[in-house]
Amino acid sequence: MFKATSLLTALALAASQLPVVAQAEELTILAGDLPPMINADGTGREAEIITTVLERCGHSVTFQIQPFTRHWKTYSDGVGDAVSTVPHGMPLEGVQSDVYVQYQNGVSSLAADGTTYADLAALAGKSVIAFKGAEEIIPGLKEAVPSFKSYKEIADQIGQSRMIFGHRVDAVIGDGMIFAEYNRQLQDQAEELAFDPNQAVSFQAIFAPSEYGMNFRDAALAADFNRCLAEAKADGSLDAINKKWVDPYRETLGSQYLGH
Repeated sequence: MFKATSLLTALALAASQLPVVAQAEELTILAGDLPPMINADGTGREAEIITTVLERCGHSVTFQIQPFTRHWKTYSDGVGDAVSTVPHGMPLEGVQSDVYVQYQNGVSSLAADGTTYADLAALAGKSVIAFKGAEEIIPGLKEAVPSFKSYKEIADQIGQSRMIFGHRVDAVIGDGMIFAEYNRQLQDQAEELAFDPNQAVSFQAIFAPSEYGMNFRDAALAADFNRCLAEAKADGSLDAINKKWVDPYRETLGSQYLGH
């Protein structure tokens, strides 16, 4: 009797130490509209990473895509099972995953200008635009803004491309791949535009990569995601996805985008 009881106790203890694995689920993920990271049809660099990781864990994914930053509020209002592209450490309900994606912010300008932007100080006296919320995300930007000739943040990122090609600003601060994608979209409309969207653009990655996690309502799903994320990193799946999505923008990005 003693031995049987001891065996049961040992088995119970061992079971309690096993990782909690979530049941396979159909998950609704709140995501920001950030092509080519997350496109309106649920494809994109970041979308493929999320889908690949969660499918490895046995889950299926449906994206609910909204304007960037609004998707955080919608998640906070109780919609969805998880939310993507959350700055690591940002206070938001749920359990945050490990970093699964990085964005590479930098300075984009017309190559013909010949200006080298090695740091924020090089933007002194320049007309600069950035994505909405850039001052809160990019270290040192808020302090540097008073030295700029002008500074504006706009949510419509294709508008940034219009302004640089139209010579209305000197430089754009933002993710190099997102900027290059909007440039590509304008090139498809070249005959309708009053400016030349085929002007060569230079991207300089002067900022440290921005790191993002997922927030899950269910702690078991967050743990599941982390486990499968680690596996996808270890077997090269994540590197392959990143390279695949960077390659079409190589002419603009060179080797500046996260080393890919």
